[in-house]
Amino acid sequence: MTNEKLIINLPDVESTLKFGSALAVFFAKQKKFIPIFLNGDLGSGKTTFVRALVESLPGAQNAEVSSPSFNILNIYPTKPQVEHFDLYRLEGQTPDDDFFDLLNNKKSLTVVEWIQYLRLEFWPENALLFTWKPAASGRTIELTLHGSATSLTEELFSFLKSFQ
Repeated sequence: MTNEKLIINLPDVESTLKFGSALAVFFAKQKKFIPIFLNGDLGSGKTTFVRALVESLPGAQNAEVSSPSFNILNIYPTKPQVEHFDLYRLEGQTPDDDFFDLLNNKKSLTVVEWIQYLRLEFWPENALLFTWKPAASGRTIELTLHGSATSLTEELFSFLKSFQ
């Protein structure tokens, strides 16, 4: 899987919701996780994706998904638990130690929007980077791996190839 890049085409909101739901099915079966980093412009579909992901996990009936732009972090009581960060308001600042503790917690699924505001030196050893880009119809997500391949990332890439 060396330097593998996967392009996911999302022509509309419905496909973004379907993509988030499909990933929820995948992650609900896992025992360990690596962070998901979302990089993209305002309005690109990042929070819509997170909403579909969280609302498709067991326990979602107790989760009210919204962008954590003002409080930086929302924790959703799903299985697995989802920690949803938004770093937009932290541009140029380093998050606190609690952020890094949660970022390195392999027992919960951590999703970070606006990852471009976190200096690369602070990124964990492994992460999945979803770069949201506008397309002629909707958007595309360029999925790349930061770090080295693991059995989880190999399985995820295989799963996502079948999603297309």
